[in-house]
Amino acid sequence: MERNIPDFPPQSCLFPGVIFDLDGTLLDSMDVWSRVDKEFLADYGIAVPPDYMEACGAMSFRETAEYTIARFSLPAKPEDLMERWLEMAREEYALHVSLKPGAAELLQKLHRCGVRLAVATASRREHFLPCLERHGILSLFDELVTTDDAGCGKNSPDIFHLTAERLGLPTKDCAVFEDTLPAAKSASAAGCIPFGVWEKHSEKAKPDMQRVCRGYFSSLLDACSSLLLWKQG
Repeated sequence: MERNIPDFPPQSCLFPGVIFDLDGTLLDSMDVWSRVDKEFLADYGIAVPPDYMEACGAMSFRETAEYTIARFSLPAKPEDLMERWLEMAREEYALHVSLKPGAAELLQKLHRCGVRLAVATASRREHFLPCLERHGILSLFDELVTTDDAGCGKNSPDIFHLTAERLGLPTKDCAVFEDTLPAAKSASAAGCIPFGVWEKHSEKAKPDMQRVCRGYFSSLLDACSSLLLWKQG
């Protein structure tokens, strides 16, 4: 998908590598998971608790399944939940999930500047690969790393260590864009430089995100010209 990229002044990025979260940061997909949660738990006669999505925000796919089974005493195996969730969300990602405002613009600008780009996500490849391909941004990434690869959720710094290693960079040279507080804290603990991006499902964490992160953006389009990321010339 071709997009018109704003003609920003010549600049170079302050970071050799940039790592992006997907759901809620690059992809406008959190409402998909809100609907999946509602429909799935309704089958068991359970209403979604207000804190459920936030509690699962930094977990891996398997950790979320295990947590859900334990929290609601469900008579199921983690594999059962994961397969059901995959099926419920597959078509949404393939056909409907859109990019967050400014996502394509920022990625294109970073790519043109020679910045090494990576994804670090709890999402499954079955979901995000067709979505990134449909939006024409898959080829911009040097590495795609999931919590399955790291063997833990994003409440651990391990995924950021692994992603930086695959980029061939020390963590201190990597900026990380996240929409959730636990993941931003983990990025910081790994030695990366976290930047927060507003997401309505994480609104309550905004003050803490602003404290933990080097910068906090209302959208990725704001990051395209921020002096926190770019130097002139």
